[in-house]
Amino acid sequence: MIFRLLGPLAVSDDSGAPISLGGPKVRALLALLLLNAGRTVPVEQIVDGLYGDEPPAGAMSALQSQVSRLRRVLPAPDVEFSPAGYRLAVAARDDVDALRFERLAQEGARARAAGDPVRAVGVLQEALALWQGPALADVQDAPYAAGQAARLEALRLDVVEEWAAASLALGGDPAVLVRELEEAAAAHPLRERLRGLQMRALRAAGRSAEALALYEEVRATLVEELGTDPSAELAAVHLAILRGEAAERAAGTTATAPAPVRPLPVPLTGFVGRARERGLLAELLTAARLVTLVGPGGAGKTRLALEVGAGAAGEVCFVDLEAAGAGEVARACAAALGLREEGRLTTALANRPMLLIVDNCEHVVVETAVLVRDLLTACPGLRVLATSREALGITGESLLPLAALAPDAAVELFVRRAAAARPGFTGHARVAEVCAALDGLPLAIELAAARLRSLSVDELADRLGEQLGERPGERLGKRPGERLGEGLDDRFRLLSRGDRTAPERHRTLRAVVAWSWSLLAPEERELAARLSVFRGGATAEAVERVCGADRDVLAGLAEKSLVEVVEVWDGRYRMLETIRAYAAEELPHDDPTPAAHTAYYLGLAETADPELRGAAQLEWLARLDTEDANLRAALRRAEPEAGLRMVAALTPYWWLRGLRGQVTAPAAELLARVPDSPGDLEEEWVLCVLAAGTRDPAHLSRARALLEARTEPLRQPFTAFLWATSMGPVEGLRVGDDPWSRALDLVGQGHLALARGDTEAAGALLTGSLAGFRALGERWGQATALEALASLSPEPLPLLAEALGLLESLGVAEDVVDLLHRRSAVHEAAGDLTAASEDRTHAEAVARRAGLGARS
Repeated sequence: MIFRLLGPLAVSDDSGAPISLGGPKVRALLALLLLNAGRTVPVEQIVDGLYGDEPPAGAMSALQSQVSRLRRVLPAPDVEFSPAGYRLAVAARDDVDALRFERLAQEGARARAAGDPVRAVGVLQEALALWQGPALADVQDAPYAAGQAARLEALRLDVVEEWAAASLALGGDPAVLVRELEEAAAAHPLRERLRGLQMRALRAAGRSAEALALYEEVRATLVEELGTDPSAELAAVHLAILRGEAAERAAGTTATAPAPVRPLPVPLTGFVGRARERGLLAELLTAARLVTLVGPGGAGKTRLALEVGAGAAGEVCFVDLEAAGAGEVARACAAALGLREEGRLTTALANRPMLLIVDNCEHVVVETAVLVRDLLTACPGLRVLATSREALGITGESLLPLAALAPDAAVELFVRRAAAARPGFTGHARVAEVCAALDGLPLAIELAAARLRSLSVDELADRLGEQLGERPGERLGKRPGERLGEGLDDRFRLLSRGDRTAPERHRTLRAVVAWSWSLLAPEERELAARLSVFRGGATAEAVERVCGADRDVLAGLAEKSLVEVVEVWDGRYRMLETIRAYAAEELPHDDPTPAAHTAYYLGLAETADPELRGAAQLEWLARLDTEDANLRAALRRAEPEAGLRMVAALTPYWWLRGLRGQVTAPAAELLARVPDSPGDLEEEWVLCVLAAGTRDPAHLSRARALLEARTEPLRQPFTAFLWATSMGPVEGLRVGDDPWSRALDLVGQGHLALARGDTEAAGALLTGSLAGFRALGERWGQATALEALASLSPEPLPLLAEALGLLESLGVAEDVVDLLHRRSAVHEAAGDLTAASEDRTHAEAVARRAGLGARS
């Protein structure tokens, strides 16, 4: 099917037969979806586009009705619906004439810039031939249509200019050029590039006097209406004609690139990464008139905006609001446009297609939003690309959040910048580690790379790596008035030598974050400081419980790029490590939040503990995985009693997830802080000894003595099993009376029966154990019982396969590897060497992915 928007809306099937579309609302809906063909358009955007800022009460129902009518009249493509909105699934974007026009416009501009005027003329003529009248001619009553029609008309003028420049370079028929350019200039008399091309065409046609008269006419109009003189490019065309030189040669620079009022800043270094974001931003700028790049300081918003602006067709103007204070935004825009008076902004842009890049808006965001809204309303050919740490908050604004660099791009950026600081540098194994520690922030990576003048990559990685974990006892011994995080993270001292010519707030990592911090309201600063106690993010519910936060304040921090919203569970809020380190320095030593954080995660661990021995095991394991960094942080800062309780509650999680080796350090630190007598927490102290992996004879002897002296049943179900596994069984130890402990005790009794040679009793005990674990829905226990039963069965492979599936669902790599080796031995004994080899290969792959050593 073919869809036409460049003129009256029309649709035809593959044979060329027209398709009737129905009433104006259906036509307006189709046109809006066609402008975004292949992309999902949010329902709110469609409602705004069809009904304006104040839609009627039944707008949503009306939209559904219009979609149903549209589906009835269109044999294809389908109008797809998803929670994100509606999408018109066209077979190809070129089936829509407006989208094909945009593609051809870009191809033609690239061809001319590459020095191929022949191809440029052909492609651009093909693009212009698609126009059958004013764009969206018969849906102009729709609120969205005027802006989109103006955007397309502005792009058409760009193409006319590109075609004229290429035709002049080829020596095309000047009479045709004069006629086409006069028609375009009549509607846009202040468009200076167009006027310059018109003068060159007149000169080529032998009408130099008319060309010079035209210049005087344009100059007078600019002075009268805008209070400004002709641009340097237009003046150069005038001078060339006065000198009698060939206009094409004299004004070559004007012909080869759009003439911005103020040239875009040219970066001194190459652009790295962001290919997806660059393409998405360019695409958004063709579909929306206001796009805002949002992200934290140092994310590379300005650099990406300049990169996309440099490749945009037509005029591009860059406005830096870095130094603008209250009441100075309009003045800064006027200065960038070469205007003497800010009151002439609207007049200057009213009939002038342009991309206006407004950089660094966050500190004057309200004033910028008002000005941008007014300009977009009055100037239909204007598009705005803003960069800010928070959105402008204008209806119709499209947001593009800028996250961290992808790992590969981050490494490439570091290597390139490091090679400038240390010639000959080509990379290092720990560069990726450095980039990850810096959250993939381009500015931080560039500052770190510059330190290679005096530090090695190992030294840099070590100093940054030390700062990623809480220090044991960090809250102890703080002086009154001292901030909690002082001395905790010296990344700011490490990255304190930046570009001397950069804006002050971009010279050091601390300055970048301090600028964002200074823009926060007092209640936002208080919450941001408290959020620093979290590691790896937190749910909104956890933030409320730990920080006593209002969700509106939390949402404000997200809008200002101080926290990221991550869709995990019911939505998580995460601080970049760099921002978290700064925020930690702002948290007073006597703030109750660290203690509240420890209490909250102790509660979570103790709630999860029994759930890990039941049917909800996988769900709770996943939740603890998400909170692992918070749990470890809470353990490190916990007082001894709370710490021992947390170790006991988390022991099943660490065992089931194969994390035993990763928690020895915090467990050992806790053990060193526990007083000589653990009081009523003797069993928890024994589990801490095991978690710490200590071989201290005094600790082990005391732990065994505590277990041997115990007469009451154990309260912690894993105590007996872990002690027996690590140190050997304790005679007479009484396990708890809960179903899981009883089922695990049957496994132990079954192994004892096997040791005595009583296979019948062993089988009965292990079968009873399996039944108990199955009734609970607990996977690890079932796998343990199945593996033991396999040793008694003449058909062990089905039992081992079921056990393996259960262990793989838990993700406990160490146990999976052991069971694969055992099954390999069973295959080998049965003569199936192929299956045995496959299991060994599989075991090696699992061990390699999990970072386990060689096992057999």
